[in-house]
Amino acid sequence: MWHALGYSLAGLRAGWGETAFRQEALASLVMLPLAFWLGQSWVEVALLAGSVILVMVVELLNTGIETAIDRIGPEWHDLSKRAKDMGSAAVLLSLLLCAGVWAAAIWHRF
Repeated sequence: MWHALGYSLAGLRAGWGETAFRQEALASLVMLPLAFWLGQSWVEVALLAGSVILVMVVELLNTGIETAIDRIGPEWHDLSKRAKDMGSAAVLLSLLLCAGVWAAAIWHRF
């Protein structure tokens, strides 16, 4: 478990080098505490916080896909493009889910 923790922390450090992950992580510093204020039950807090964390998880997975594809080689290939595009689409869907959950919570609260 100790080694697994080290690998995970190394992954977070590597993710910090990506602009999109860094922006999402900094936004989470505001949004996670705000989730506890905005949520009126533990379920609402879990949905608000979970949707924020999900965006960061998907961004890390997308970065992993892109890194693996880039490791294969710099030449253009249709399957490489497809893999990168699908990773990007996953990030977009997680961002839309997060925005929808937050919009619904804000609408319900106010």
